Amino acid sequence: MGTLGEHRNEVNLEKRGSFFRSFRSDLKETFLPDDPFRHLEHQSGCAAAGSLVKYFVPVLEWAPKYTLAKLQADLLAGITIASLAVPQGISYARLANLHPIVGLYSSFVPPLVYVVFGSSTNLAVGNTAAVSLFLGSVIGSEISPLESPELYKHMFFKAAFFTGIFEATLGIFRLGILVEFFSRSTITGFMGGTATVVIMQQLKGVLGMRHFTTKTDVVSVLGSIISHREEWRWESAVFGTCLVILLLFCRHMRAKVPRLFWLPAIAPLLVVVLGGLFAYLIHAEDHGILIVGTVNKGLNPISISHLKFESKYHGVLLKAVLISGFLALSEGIAVGRSLATMKNEQVDGNKEMIAFGMMNIIGSCFSCYLTTGPFSRSAVNFHAGCKTAMSNVVMSMCIMVVLLFLAPLFKYTPLVALSAIIIVAMIGLIKFEEAHRLLEVDKFDFVICVAAFFGVIFFSMTAGLLASVGLSILRALLYVARPTTCKLGNIKGTEAYCDVEQYPDSVLFPNILILKLGSPIYYASTGYLRERILRWIEEEDAIARKGEVNLQYLILDMSGVTSIDNTGISMLAEVHRYVDRRGIKIALTNPRIEITEKLKSSKYLDLIGEQAVFLSVKEAVEACHFTEYKNELV
Repeated sequence: MGTLGEHRNEVNLEKRGSFFRSFRSDLKETFLPDDPFRHLEHQSGCAAAGSLVKYFVPVLEWAPKYTLAKLQADLLAGITIASLAVPQGISYARLANLHPIVGLYSSFVPPLVYVVFGSSTNLAVGNTAAVSLFLGSVIGSEISPLESPELYKHMFFKAAFFTGIFEATLGIFRLGILVEFFSRSTITGFMGGTATVVIMQQLKGVLGMRHFTTKTDVVSVLGSIISHREEWRWESAVFGTCLVILLLFCRHMRAKVPRLFWLPAIAPLLVVVLGGLFAYLIHAEDHGILIVGTVNKGLNPISISHLKFESKYHGVLLKAVLISGFLALSEGIAVGRSLATMKNEQVDGNKEMIAFGMMNIIGSCFSCYLTTGPFSRSAVNFHAGCKTAMSNVVMSMCIMVVLLFLAPLFKYTPLVALSAIIIVAMIGLIKFEEAHRLLEVDKFDFVICVAAFFGVIFFSMTAGLLASVGLSILRALLYVARPTTCKLGNIKGTEAYCDVEQYPDSVLFPNILILKLGSPIYYASTGYLRERILRWIEEEDAIARKGEVNLQYLILDMSGVTSIDNTGISMLAEVHRYVDRRGIKIALTNPRIEITEKLKSSKYLDLIGEQAVFLSVKEAVEACHFTEYKNELV
């Protein structure tokens, strides 16, 4: 092969630099793919320091450019999301078996912190149903909210504190890649399963029951409902059904008339107000309709003294921190990026991690439990026309007014009203259309989604999440162990060489076998690639012999191979020895510089000759034909 072709483009086979330079470049591409600090290279020391501070504290970037027009838009958006934040805060706190006031606390301090560190202009900060239910389930399995309410509450603050440290650490060290293991199909199935369980659990409030299971699986929930059927109250059920219908009607009107985007946003507050007024007038408790009870006014009490770490509960705390942290980050970052796309904006996931971490660390010191960027609240913020994160400040100020002056008025809020709000909010999280799309597009993604869904509803939220993530990782490993490989042929009238299965009319050469190798070539995939290449050689050689010719050349298209390890190089050497015994010569086409560097260092190129490395498949094929022509002349 060393004499192939008189005219050809030379392939760069030179080393690109030292190991440390290469390693540094790989690290940069892994953890800094967006190169956020590239603009600092051409700045002076003070200017670079200022830009670096603005990167980590985005408010310093946009606040000086803030205008009255933006304030007007943020004011409307902030008031709108505050009308949703009040009932949601109370409802989700109840979902976590916490006092409703804790939910309001968590909608006051964290948004103020997010404004300073957050990079999204659309995200509205608050609690989420999934995280509230998960924390209630995990912490409730060790500490009873009825027998030890103070200890139970303090564990939520500790969970928020350590989750904040976890989130901020991931952001600072640019480890957002870990969150990518929560694929869209995983989130779809998990949120759907969680929503189903939450809806089932709200039957306690709808039916006016006083006793209920702390477990989250559907079997335990249904068993608890049936075993306590003597507690059912028809008055509560009828009232709850009416409230659910009202909320669904408001959502329907929003879909029919887009300009009424504010209607489903204020509907939950309307339900709370009307429900409380109704409960007060008819003395609801006398008719089996339970109410929230005393809600004291006042701003968040300081809770930093309750953040002491106790080894007795380190297991439950570690579980709560890791899983709830990933859940909160996945939802918050996904929501922020989705809404940013609609405005043609960019959201830095690592900066968002730092922002979430800071607001949970600080929030935990002021009686707040874990917060993130919930979809419902953020979507309302987006449609209300927010311009900056200042809408969170407006929302926080509204919550402050509620805490200082209006909190006692929520005493008569019926629990069934909170259940109705949660049920309607959860219905929107069950994505039947998305699941059907997954079934049509990618069956494995559908299996991942279904595993998360049924794992949550039949076992636990942790089991469903781990099963789905496990399948996602298995799929990734299968891609590594079974990289895409195909046989190439020439498209008539062009210089393109494509997969013969996709283009069955492509031209094949009886004495040349062209294979495209997938990426990467690691120890996990070398066995498969070796066997697949050898089988192709045997099959192609058998076909060639029927035409009374011999297979003479094996061309390996390396353009899709991004990396190779020592085991992969050994595999290529084994293939070379095999084909050499059969009189077949190997050519490589378009290898990356990282590949040629290793092939040269390992002496593999000495086996096949540097002249056997070509820039394109076309040149390699022409070289093979040229050599064959010369041999015929001889």
